[in-house]
Amino acid sequence: MKFNHLLKSFFMMMLVLGLVAGCASTPEDGDAVVDQATAEQAIADAKSSNAQAKKMNAEWRDTGKIIESAEAALADGDYAKATELANKAQRQAEAAMKQAKAEEARLKDSAAISGASEDDASSKQGAAMSGDDSYEVVGGDNLWNISAKDNIYSNPYQWPLIYKANRGQIKDADLIHPGQVFDIDRSASGADVDAAVNHAKTRGAWSVGSTEASDEAYLAQ
Repeated sequence: MKFNHLLKSFFMMMLVLGLVAGCASTPEDGDAVVDQATAEQAIADAKSSNAQAKKMNAEWRDTGKIIESAEAALADGDYAKATELANKAQRQAEAAMKQAKAEEARLKDSAAISGASEDDASSKQGAAMSGDDSYEVVGGDNLWNISAKDNIYSNPYQWPLIYKANRGQIKDADLIHPGQVFDIDRSASGADVDAAVNHAKTRGAWSVGSTEASDEAYLAQ
């Protein structure tokens, strides 16, 4: 009887120790609990970064939708998901701004090398200048860097000219493939060049895999 009492006491002690250990243990890093304040701050940061991207006309089209999804998750009390989505949106916004800055710097370098201002390069460079009449896409190419090549237009902002001239094989201006051979328009007027540059600068939000409404409007001109 005494032995059973001791045994019962022993098990009770082990149970108490187990509960204490469980309460004292910390979650793994991947299981860390995300609170409401953290989620709200992540969303605020994403909105701020995306607003800056909008000012630069560099916003990716789906970034705003991701932020909306993050806000919906926040409203549902799923703070971990809200934070994850907000962080994704912020990374996209930061990438968009980085790309826009790189493009702007490249245009300025191009203008400096040619001895022309950005406006002069936008209005005077173009199809009338000598160069290759076709271009075969290689890995890592995009319409921006193709247009910037000296044997094409020497101005990255004229990439819409390539897009328009090859609309039959370019479904999405942000998605081209190695091996495609593009015609390079050498007969575009000054007005055509200006329209292309204006579209490149005011295109607005975009995403890979779909034709933007602003692109369709440009093609219809």
